[in-house]
Amino acid sequence: MPAFRQVGEKQLPNPILYMAWSPNRDLIALANTSGEVLLHRLANFQRVWSLLPNENTGKEITSLAWRPDGKVLAFSVGDTKQVVLCDAEKAEILHLFAVEYPAFCMHWMEVQDDSSTLSSFSESEDESSRFLPKLPSLPKSEEKSDEVTNLLGEVRLNILVVGGPSGFVELYAYGLYKIATLGGISGTCRSLGLSSDLKSLSVITEIRSTEDNPEIHYIQLDTGLLSSCLPELTKMARKFTHISTLLRYLRLSLTCMCEAWEDILMQMDLRLTKFVQEKNTSTQVQDEFLELLLWGHASSELQALLMNQLTVKGLKMLGQSIDSSYSSIQKLVISHLQSGSEALLYHLSEVKGMALWRQKFQPLGLDPAAIEDAIVAVGSFTLKASELLQVIDKSMKNFKAFFRWLYVAMLRMSEDHVPPELNKMTQKDLAFVADFLSEHFSANEELFDRKGKYFNVERVGQYLKDEDEDLVSPPSMEGNQWVTFVKQSTYLKDSPLLFPTYPQKSLHFVKRMMEGSIDLCLQKPAEVIGHSIKQAVCLRLYTVPESSENALRLFELPSLWNDKKAGMHYVVFCMPDISPSKIYILRRATDPNRSVPKGLVALNLNTPLNSSIDDETPAPASAYSSYSCLDARFYDDETLTVVLRSLEDDENKMRILTQLHLNSAVSWDEEFTWDLTLRLEQQTEGIPVQGLTWGNQSREMDNIKAQFVAVNGIRKVACVLSANLRHVRVFEMDAEEEEEEEERADESQEMSSDQDRLEDTMTYQSDAGEGRDGVGGAEEAQVAGQGSQDILDETAGSDTL
Repeated sequence: MPAFRQVGEKQLPNPILYMAWSPNRDLIALANTSGEVLLHRLANFQRVWSLLPNENTGKEITSLAWRPDGKVLAFSVGDTKQVVLCDAEKAEILHLFAVEYPAFCMHWMEVQDDSSTLSSFSESEDESSRFLPKLPSLPKSEEKSDEVTNLLGEVRLNILVVGGPSGFVELYAYGLYKIATLGGISGTCRSLGLSSDLKSLSVITEIRSTEDNPEIHYIQLDTGLLSSCLPELTKMARKFTHISTLLRYLRLSLTCMCEAWEDILMQMDLRLTKFVQEKNTSTQVQDEFLELLLWGHASSELQALLMNQLTVKGLKMLGQSIDSSYSSIQKLVISHLQSGSEALLYHLSEVKGMALWRQKFQPLGLDPAAIEDAIVAVGSFTLKASELLQVIDKSMKNFKAFFRWLYVAMLRMSEDHVPPELNKMTQKDLAFVADFLSEHFSANEELFDRKGKYFNVERVGQYLKDEDEDLVSPPSMEGNQWVTFVKQSTYLKDSPLLFPTYPQKSLHFVKRMMEGSIDLCLQKPAEVIGHSIKQAVCLRLYTVPESSENALRLFELPSLWNDKKAGMHYVVFCMPDISPSKIYILRRATDPNRSVPKGLVALNLNTPLNSSIDDETPAPASAYSSYSCLDARFYDDETLTVVLRSLEDDENKMRILTQLHLNSAVSWDEEFTWDLTLRLEQQTEGIPVQGLTWGNQSREMDNIKAQFVAVNGIRKVACVLSANLRHVRVFEMDAEEEEEEEERADESQEMSSDQDRLEDTMTYQSDAGEGRDGVGGAEEAQVAGQGSQDILDETAGSDTL
């Protein structure tokens, strides 16, 4: 029987650019040329969901990376230069951030578990939740107030490394907060690998020159500061991630407030447009209402508007609707802006305390003075939000008085009974109505930029304008006892203990000032940490052949691996123009100060198989003894999964998927002396060469021109992709560990359905195009063209989300 059990196969409508297995689930993420991100499960390669490209994200996917816990999938988009974090459960976009260059490669790692250094941080997180109330969810939005908790995941630090052209490399704690911007790297980053002990970062770069072919380099960067300051880095990263999320929460709250404000404009404009178009006089809307207020007499046009178009019932509904919009703005200020700014003050105050502990946090770039400026800016924002509340309160009084007066006037026009409680109108009520008319029906259109065509809410709206201009009508501070007291006090007037108020500026303006101050705090550590990361070694490997210079680089070797137990970086690569039948393995200690003897070996693939590829039939591959490597990925610390091509196959169809056990291969006696002035391909004679024993851990790939492979040694699965990037085949790599009865049943069905699968290739392709699954569970992803037995197998073997 074959060495690995095939559990799924599919012909896809669009070429696949990237594939990445979930770290701890039987799920694989794919990105195709149309900009879709797809999630498939192991059994029958059934699709769970698909995320279509849109204007917000873009359509040119350039890389994929899973968060180590498998709950969040990151993908980078080249045309919009963004990195998007997606919920693996529901295909919801949780967060996205812009990068300077398109991210051609990403790597998401988690630090080693060290409970002794990280236990205190879980306690501090509990304190934060104990003192701060839970932020309310935003109206008309799917944003969750506890989003930051979902994104942060566990207390243990995880870091997303992003790389691209021009030596662009950035590190993001928890995939959210940028903790380092690296410099001094030459070329385009093709692969990244940050060690789990945070001592070094491996980078594969491609350096192009005008004269020669592109050259592949291996660079190891010393990230010792991250390792030595791990507890402090974790604490700082979590705090700044909370702060970043709170800023986003405040921005969304302001957006909701602007929408509620514009709703008021729209509703009044709809009622007044026809009236203004039909009236023959040159008087303004404001004049018509003032005449009704002063003399109790309305023009025929105004009376027609009120009685025929607006009606008494319509006026009630309009009043309720505008009252609701005003109340929405008021509630957003109280429950969202004020709560969010209080949480910001709390976290910034804790960060300031951390910064004052210079021995621990100064190496990470925390600046107490910059943090103090941010705290003052947040205080000013809180005061401006309180000022807006007072303006809203006054505007609502005027608004209610106006609609009450207009309701009574319309009842009189219709000669209906006016309730006694509404018939009384004091001088104060008249002043409220006059203020409302003056404020909301101003004829000076040059004075107000953001308003309705015939109606404006400028008293409130001026605070929501995202402009640098001063407020048109700032609130009067005359008679305010506190303002008078501060002005008369010599000590309080310029005291740093009082937050500045900026009485002439809008809420948006003060918010931008606050964001700028906080951004300075967020950026400083990234610069300091980035400057501390230095290049430890640079090794020139080989040049890229001309034939593949314009080919897709998405799956090309070298590939990187981090052996956490041994503290080693591994690099796997091939040099087909020099040694087509050899795989090279380079290893470096994660600690740049520790040297590793015998750090380079070549694996000879010109070794015949020890046993047949299929135990039940004669081995058709036994005649082929020369192979070249098409793709190679580390399955685990001791095993390499390789796709091989026979060099003696004239039709170029012979493909083999094999597991190479490296225990014996990486133990050799010879030492290679590396001349750093030359490329490795120029000094291959002295590289130690080891033979391999394949055993029965190999399988011939029938009816698929296998070219690339993605593996997950934890889940013991592999996905093979064809050379045309459309045909995939999925395997369980440890089929012998299954229960005996289940194994026999699966193998029996597989043997009977192998031919059916091949004949149903077009059916699968049709399924992939028509079976657009909604965002949700696996039950929505059933493929229309599959038989009932396939569905039963998928149900029995699937790993539910």
